[in-house]
Amino acid sequence: MTWIRILQPLQWSRRWRWLVALSLAPVLVAAVAMAVAYGTAGGWYGVNVMLRRGASTWVDVSPDDSRLSPGIRLSLAGQRTPDPAEPVRWRQVAAGLEVAELPVRVGGQPVDALLLSRIDPARYRFRVLNRPAGDRDVGDWMAATGASLVVNGSYYGHDGTPDTPVISDGRRLGPASYQATHGAFLADGPGGSGSARLVDLAGLDWRQVTDGASQAMVSYPMLLGADGRGRTAGEDERWLANRSFLGQDRAGRIIVGTTRDAYFSLPSLAAFLPRTELDLRLALNLDGGPVACQKVSASGYQRDFCGRYEMAVHGDHLQLLRPLFDYRGWALPMALVAVPR
Repeated sequence: MTWIRILQPLQWSRRWRWLVALSLAPVLVAAVAMAVAYGTAGGWYGVNVMLRRGASTWVDVSPDDSRLSPGIRLSLAGQRTPDPAEPVRWRQVAAGLEVAELPVRVGGQPVDALLLSRIDPARYRFRVLNRPAGDRDVGDWMAATGASLVVNGSYYGHDGTPDTPVISDGRRLGPASYQATHGAFLADGPGGSGSARLVDLAGLDWRQVTDGASQAMVSYPMLLGADGRGRTAGEDERWLANRSFLGQDRAGRIIVGTTRDAYFSLPSLAAFLPRTELDLRLALNLDGGPVACQKVSASGYQRDFCGRYEMAVHGDHLQLLRPLFDYRGWALPMALVAVPR
């Protein structure tokens, strides 16, 4: 344990060492109890939640709490309309792979940023992957698959299995009975090898849409639908988090985005994306919060980011997700990877 390595060289008196040990004992007992509880509820995923990143808990906060970022505090104060979007300055890091960072400002002051990747499906193969054990973070996924890009996928349950329908390397995962009204990502389907696209599922049967695809993932909500509008009505504007999303531009390229901070609610992100120069035809939200991760590694370029924030409204209380033990990156049971062809 790290605290033991710290205490040994200090040569404290035996009395002080006992006092420190006694003060830490409840924490260690709580950690063991939580590991057992997580393990009982979620199998190996629950155990790895504790072993790999510790546990998290919801704590009450006020809108001006110092534990919140300036962007979160500004959004909670009602300033949810950013300045006009700046030009997107793409940088090619490999054939078919470009990156950019788009600042988000309010009144000229930075409050967030979109970490962007733009991918040509003709040069990159996408895979939708699930590992219920929860023993891989974003870097582990990259090492295991040889991917140039890894982003977190859609939602998952307490046992690490998909909460939405998924096709992974031709295998159907997740619920067989599901009402999908938002969107899906498909790759290497009936359109042929090298294809990847987003589909607005409004009025469509997700089973028919995904039939024949070797990779597919249903998610929600649509941030930009086929009608040019987002479907985020009813979402609480105070529910703020680091966000990840997929987009498809009018040239057919897939755009992966992750927010650096948690300024955006889902409605405000849906309102902002059409104002950018991304030329999006469709955009689909993925899971968010601390699991909003994006890693890129290509031709010497490196991006390695995972979120930090998730705000929620529970009853009348604003609550912030806080780690009890934060010594490793978050596990990603669901991942979308892009591998060079």
